[in-house]
Amino acid sequence: MEDLPLYVLLIAVAILLILSAFFSLSETSMMAINRYRLKFLAKQGHRGANLTTKLLANTDRLLGVILLGNNLLNAAAATLVAIIISTAFGHNDLAIFIGTISVTFAILVFSEITPKVIAATYPERIALISSYILTPLLKIFSPVVWFVNLFVQAILFILRIQPKENNAINKLELEELKILVLEEGHFIRKKHQTVLLNLFDLESTTVDDVMIPRGQIEAIDLESGDKTIKNQVLTCHHTRIPVYRGTLDDVTGIISARKVLNQMSSGEITALSLGKIIREPYFIPSGTPLFSQLQLFQENHERVGFVVDEYGEWMGLVTLEDIIEEIIGDFTTNSPVQSGSYIKQKDGSIIVEGSSLLRDLNRKLKLNLPLQGPKTLNGLILEHFQDIPEAGTSFKIAGYPMEIIQTHHRVVKVVQIYSIQASPENNKDI
Repeated sequence: MEDLPLYVLLIAVAILLILSAFFSLSETSMMAINRYRLKFLAKQGHRGANLTTKLLANTDRLLGVILLGNNLLNAAAATLVAIIISTAFGHNDLAIFIGTISVTFAILVFSEITPKVIAATYPERIALISSYILTPLLKIFSPVVWFVNLFVQAILFILRIQPKENNAINKLELEELKILVLEEGHFIRKKHQTVLLNLFDLESTTVDDVMIPRGQIEAIDLESGDKTIKNQVLTCHHTRIPVYRGTLDDVTGIISARKVLNQMSSGEITALSLGKIIREPYFIPSGTPLFSQLQLFQENHERVGFVVDEYGEWMGLVTLEDIIEEIIGDFTTNSPVQSGSYIKQKDGSIIVEGSSLLRDLNRKLKLNLPLQGPKTLNGLILEHFQDIPEAGTSFKIAGYPMEIIQTHHRVVKVVQIYSIQASPENNKDI
């Protein structure tokens, strides 16, 4: 080989570096390719995708043939450089040192780093093309790869390392799915992205987070007199109305506005007539995840449920519409007392009702109020003070300056939330 012209040896080194670069390209692209995109292409009948899928099904064999080719070519390139140096300079230690550094640099730049950066940038394109070459190479060198893998498996056994199954590698956790949706959001419509993220949150969100508190529910007292009952029915803003006897603790069930209209066509609305169309109450344990409750609504053919605590006392009302709104956003018309309206002031502050749900405030006003614990702004303030604060009290919660505008009995009715820049002068961080 020493008899060959110098230029031939240099060309051979360049070819070896290029071939080594191919294996580096293949290795990175195969590991970086989107597996879900690959499955889609394979189902469409793409030959390159099918070959790539088969290669990735045996990752150890694939890496074996890639690394075998890569290392053999790098070693051959280094050997040729050594021959070139000995031919040109003899056994000169300085020349050998410089040659070693040069070939190492060339391998790193041209055969390792640059190809891998390119492969990481275009993994799909490169992996699908390289699969046509790697497939026959794997068949040719299969005995060698098998022999090498025997030693690999032995070492893994000694170290008590169990390789993961390929299908297990492709599984994504819930938080990883959220990140995937957020990062690939430019491929998804904004509304669709929001719906997907809301769906992921259904399992961690409970009925307590979306229920209408007991004190805000429009309900009919069957013992209030026929005239009062009729007025309540005619002025109610909902199609399903809870009914009770005497106190809210003695809830009787739910009546449908459609059935009430049928009753009106045949006679007057009375407590006796309503008693005939009452549907038994459907109770939901506190803390039930929304996704589970959505399934339970479907299985039990229910649309409304009373949320009860561990003592059996009902805390609020959850409807099918409430859960759907958590997924796709608000779409129903609420009653004036439950509108959760927000009044924006000239200084940038916002006046809100104390009964407003914290989740609604965070979503609609882009706040970051804590959701662990109380579900309403009133509950959060009472927990903060451990007492009933007076009107005019200024404070901070989660970094947001607030001022109590109105209280009534044991409830904070109206609160003014300031922006951080627009906090009142007398504000104190309690």
